[in-house]
Amino acid sequence: MSVACHNLEFGRTRVDFVSCGCSSNASFDRVSLRNCAKGVLKNVNRACKPRRLFCYRRDIGRCRVFSTKTPEAFLNGVEAGPPPVVDLRNETKGLSSMSDMFEVVADDLLTLNKNLQSIVGSENPVLMSAAEQIFGAGGKRMRPALVFLVSRATAEIAGLKELTKEHRRLAEIIEMIHTASLIHDDVLDESDMRRGKETVHQLYGTRVAVLAGDFMFAQSSWYLANLENLEVIKLISQVIKDFASGEIKQASSLFDCDVHLDEYLIKSYYKTASLIAASTKGAAIFSGVDSNISEQMYQYGKNLGLSFQVVDDILDFTQSAEQLGKPAGSDLAKGNLTAPVIFALEKETKLRDIIESEFSEAGSLEEAIDIVKNCGGIDRARELAREIADQAIHNLNCLPQSSFRQSLEQMVNYNLERIQ
Repeated sequence: MSVACHNLEFGRTRVDFVSCGCSSNASFDRVSLRNCAKGVLKNVNRACKPRRLFCYRRDIGRCRVFSTKTPEAFLNGVEAGPPPVVDLRNETKGLSSMSDMFEVVADDLLTLNKNLQSIVGSENPVLMSAAEQIFGAGGKRMRPALVFLVSRATAEIAGLKELTKEHRRLAEIIEMIHTASLIHDDVLDESDMRRGKETVHQLYGTRVAVLAGDFMFAQSSWYLANLENLEVIKLISQVIKDFASGEIKQASSLFDCDVHLDEYLIKSYYKTASLIAASTKGAAIFSGVDSNISEQMYQYGKNLGLSFQVVDDILDFTQSAEQLGKPAGSDLAKGNLTAPVIFALEKETKLRDIIESEFSEAGSLEEAIDIVKNCGGIDRARELAREIADQAIHNLNCLPQSSFRQSLEQMVNYNLERIQ
């Protein structure tokens, strides 16, 4: 079954939910992803086996994607001919923590940590206190670490011996934007704790928390403008808009059992993957590599971010409240339907009735969670996460072998290990 899908337009740049992976500026057959997904979902999305995509290039530079199984495969970008799909389930196990992967940029992260609080809160004591609260709460610093890893991996290609000040400032900007989004998320979700500490709005009130997040967005925008690189300015500025778009999409589809997989993926891109993709592409741009490599770094960040989101959504059903730091199935309880639920709804009609009642009956949430676990929703979401992760590994083929590329690969493996 041949299905041709186009690049989705997100305001500033095309986001390839179907990416051929070739280096040409090939045009694509333009068919609505939503229409593609709906048609294939209806006809062939009942199987739960691994899926592959095959792509070939015509002389005119056009790429077509052929799906042998289901629409989840639309996430994968592939080279001409059968793609070398990496089975991450057979990769090295036992990564103890993200800190292991970040060891090669540990000095860069140490410098970043020293700069963050002074950059954010130096103008106002309340903002300084809020900054100390959120930055002092720890966190993995995954996004700035990705900036440093991609910066150093691509700097080798460009012949740079050391990172530029733009690389370092980009990492700081990315972490400020991420932190601002967390402050606002905690307000929207009415969360009292984050990383084992009280949230900013719990300590200082909603008004201060909203203003602190706004200030951090504004401060990051100021530093971004001073980088004086229009491509990166456009790239990162759009991320802030994406955050709001993601929240609106989520709020407008609560308890909607007709939500489609492509809609879930678009929302996940807005809320999670957009910033990661901008981080990795921006780092490559500041290294001065060609546009094909920077685009592959964008695709790597997008696929890594989407894979992380799907894994997080799986863990919401498979981990305990103690492990999650929140009640299991909390997204479902709020009406936010994630990949495991979307897949389960295809198999079990009773689940629709429970969700549409908004869990009005005692024990209905627990019953819904059991249905998602027992009717294959978790297993199919795992396959989806693995397929997206395969492509993230594939996107790294443009980089030379190095400890930095190895850490980028390990990041993908680490994410999948969380659901094995």
